[in-house]
Amino acid sequence: MDYEVVNLDEKIAVGIGKRTGNGDPHMKEIIGGLWNRFYNEGIYASIPNKVNLKTLGMYTDYIGEKKEDYKALVACEVSSEPDGDSFAVCKIPSGPYAKFIVKGNVTQVVAKAWEEIGQMNLPRTFCCDFEEYEDDNMENGEIHIYVGLKEG
Repeated sequence: MDYEVVNLDEKIAVGIGKRTGNGDPHMKEIIGGLWNRFYNEGIYASIPNKVNLKTLGMYTDYIGEKKEDYKALVACEVSSEPDGDSFAVCKIPSGPYAKFIVKGNVTQVVAKAWEEIGQMNLPRTFCCDFEEYEDDNMENGEIHIYVGLKEG
């Protein structure tokens, strides 16, 4: 699977999240539930200071020997943190990321891409990885997947 290494500046993401993991039998329902709530409960529309119309699927706060447990978030990049505690706030650290671009049916191509990424020998940080949905086309979308890499 092809990728390019890009350097990102720190970003602020705001949304909703919940802890899950690859070994959690309810992982798909948990992550799907976050996406459902994000759009159907008006969370996306209520996030202030969005820098664009893109949506992020994020994986952060990895724990466990194999880094199989993490916090999943559905969020938007914002220019500044909102006041109060209505949202989960996550900072995407600056640094190098492997950037993958996938296109097609969103649920199929994203799952397949993560399976392939998991088999690659990347020098991952397991700090913050994320999907950036370029549009809202579920049948033929373009998704950029960023995987945090160790420096050097």
